[in-house]
Amino acid sequence: MSRAAKVGISLAAVAAVAALVVGGTLLITRHGTKHPAVAQSPVPTFTGTPSASPSPSPKPSPRPTATPADCSNAPHLCGFPDATNSGVPAKMRKKLLSVPGQVSSGPGWHYDPGGWVEVDGNGAVLKGLSIPYNVDVTASHVTIEDDVIVDTGDSFGVSIRHSHHVRVKDCDISSPYTDSRRLMVGVKDVYGDATGTKVIGNNIWHTATGVQTGAGLIAGNYIHSIGFKPGDHVNGITVNGSTRPLMIRHNTVFVNLGQTDAISLFEDFGVEANKLIKDNLVAGGGYSIYGGAKSGGPQSYNIRIIGNRFSRKYYSNGGQFGPAAYFDSGRGNVWSGNIWDGTKAMVFSP
Repeated sequence: MSRAAKVGISLAAVAAVAALVVGGTLLITRHGTKHPAVAQSPVPTFTGTPSASPSPSPKPSPRPTATPADCSNAPHLCGFPDATNSGVPAKMRKKLLSVPGQVSSGPGWHYDPGGWVEVDGNGAVLKGLSIPYNVDVTASHVTIEDDVIVDTGDSFGVSIRHSHHVRVKDCDISSPYTDSRRLMVGVKDVYGDATGTKVIGNNIWHTATGVQTGAGLIAGNYIHSIGFKPGDHVNGITVNGSTRPLMIRHNTVFVNLGQTDAISLFEDFGVEANKLIKDNLVAGGGYSIYGGAKSGGPQSYNIRIIGNRFSRKYYSNGGQFGPAAYFDSGRGNVWSGNIWDGTKAMVFSP
């Protein structure tokens, strides 16, 4: 099918679909004609106030041994990600090459004049680039590292389409705006069939959803300063139904709005299973964590939510309505060692 033929989903139709679904980011088109329309993810298969584009500072030395009681004020002092230790390292930032002004192609990738960067060669490496466009990955074993990626509107920072073993590491992914020009999703598995995806050490802000994928590893990211336009269901990290293994570990996720979540497992397209949510610092949303269960839906299994810190940074209950919801204790599901940041009192299973 031609690229033009793929564009045929209207924003109005997308908004109508998004309004019907609770908790997931289901908008599925790119704005304008910059990119083909995006199909909604099918069921994958396990094993504070926004401000104008923050700039990360240099990465600090090794993690301090002392751990303050309240980590949300300066997450890096507790060893959690924040602007000081995530995203593009300072030494790389000074060497970035702009796309397409200074470089427009490399092995396995090229700038498309339609207004995006296409990565269509297996094993491609995009490193040390400043890219004011969507990076669209249709190849496997791709590395996107030490890049600044900026885009706006109903677009994605990095879109992964039928690809495997894609790594997005130490990147800044953002929009300059928090309003309707926010970036829809920072990193998205578009069709829900990617395997081996690794999203590690990125600084992601001014997005309606930070990361959306159902399998792989999401670790060491700083997701914050959420963007919003009417109709958005905002998420820090979200899964929409998957039984393939996913580890969500040691991220800082601050959602400075009263909906939807910092981390969510939703059964929009199928059962949730085989997920580990461990050692994250979370705050905000309607509930900070949605635990994978759905009233009247199939029972989730092997969902482990362990050793996370729930912050009262925005709401006294963690999220506007509470720290967590929709967790079903059965079939190997485990809720253990989750505490309130600042007091270390236990957060009990919802």
